[in-house]
Amino acid sequence: MAQRSVHFTQGGYFHVYNRGCGRENIFRESENYNYLLRIIRNKLPLYRITIIAYCFMPNYYHFILRQDNDIPAGNFIQNIFNSYSKAFNKRYGRTGTLFEGPFQAKYIIEQEYLVHLCRYVHRNPVDAGLVKSPEKWPFSDYCDWIGLRENVFIDKDFITNNFSTTKEYESFVKDYTPPSKLKFGLDKYSID
Repeated sequence: MAQRSVHFTQGGYFHVYNRGCGRENIFRESENYNYLLRIIRNKLPLYRITIIAYCFMPNYYHFILRQDNDIPAGNFIQNIFNSYSKAFNKRYGRTGTLFEGPFQAKYIIEQEYLVHLCRYVHRNPVDAGLVKSPEKWPFSDYCDWIGLRENVFIDKDFITNNFSTTKEYESFVKDYTPPSKLKFGLDKYSID
């Protein structure tokens, strides 16, 4: 694994993201997204990682993860995307790296920042102009957060500890402030 400035620790929350090499699409069709979800479902029990939020976009991905034991969360990301990259290259007859470089990871310290980051991740498809509302994008866990779909890897306790109702989270997402305007400086974590 690449040397990182972030140290993965038990109980820590991390924002992990990457994009396609040369900004190429890393997902070309719906089956690519679904295949990655199957890989995650199969490998998640091996790592004791909790996925707080995720969004897969055509040429990048975001995860917010909590590491629940001493196995680094980065090992999980490396494993799933090694598997995904090999399958993607085979399917499309390509060779070489799929990603721009090693995945990026940021340690999240402040709870308030963590909650704003969830909104940022869930708003990505809207802000990129792919859909008009986040529930229309099937490749994130936003619909799971607001109760429109059941997903086996969301942390319902995290959601209910931060929002009293799903409507409260929906309003929070709709009342979005662009990252560059937040005092937390989410813009420095943006991959666009």
